[in-house]
Amino acid sequence: MATANKVTVIPCGAMTADLTWLLLKPGKSITDRNHKDGPAPWVDVPTHCVLVETDEGKVLWDTSCPSDWEDRWAPTGLQDFFPYDKVSDDEYLDARLTQLGVGLDEIDYVILSHLHFDHAGNAQMFKKTNAKLVCHEREKDFAFNFEGPFNGAHLKADYEGLDFQTVSGDTEFLPGITLIETPGHTVGTMSMQVDLPDTGTMIFTSDAVYMGESFGPPATPAAIVNNLEDFYKSVEKLRGIQEKTNATMVFGHDAEQIHQLRVAPEGSYT
Repeated sequence: MATANKVTVIPCGAMTADLTWLLLKPGKSITDRNHKDGPAPWVDVPTHCVLVETDEGKVLWDTSCPSDWEDRWAPTGLQDFFPYDKVSDDEYLDARLTQLGVGLDEIDYVILSHLHFDHAGNAQMFKKTNAKLVCHEREKDFAFNFEGPFNGAHLKADYEGLDFQTVSGDTEFLPGITLIETPGHTVGTMSMQVDLPDTGTMIFTSDAVYMGESFGPPATPAAIVNNLEDFYKSVEKLRGIQEKTNATMVFGHDAEQIHQLRVAPEGSYT
């Protein structure tokens, strides 16, 4: 089996938000009568990217949030619901890549799990590089064809003017990298499976699964789900792959898990 060479998880600080956006769970985000006067819990919503090194090039998975988030997101109003307010200057993506000694011109592919503003927020950094931008075919069709500057968390300013090559179905993309079709969160959300020589299999779920509590079992949905039936199918699809491969699952926005991983700039997986 072909394997990748190295995986580096790149933490990029955190947004904060009402937990209900991420987890529709009685007793956790949905209160009972004994707690009806209390505010809904606000939690950290960490954001990360992943650098995968293979014999056939370097891949960046997702691009996190932009440093000008407050202005960029203003048309949507979502800056008040998901403020990117727990981030330092050295945690923005460009600073992280500098810490790793990786120039933008060294990245061969930028694969976007989906085109929401906290995953495609720095895609424009690669406009004048040789990096090939990749997303799911259905994601591109939706993201470029709605009316107006934004639709939900899709913000055209993040990705307009960029050329994307697309994939569909489950795709062996490069040695050790398989893109997995996991719609539900959006019409074209993908997860990424990386097979490594020492660590074994890692699965980066992006927002197909927000956090360990979402994964369950049982799977627990969120307020931001485009298609609930697809969401459940995708979670169970990932669970099947995880059971078959004994994969390490890395969830999209898990505030506890991000601190348990080996992360950039010091840590990596081989």
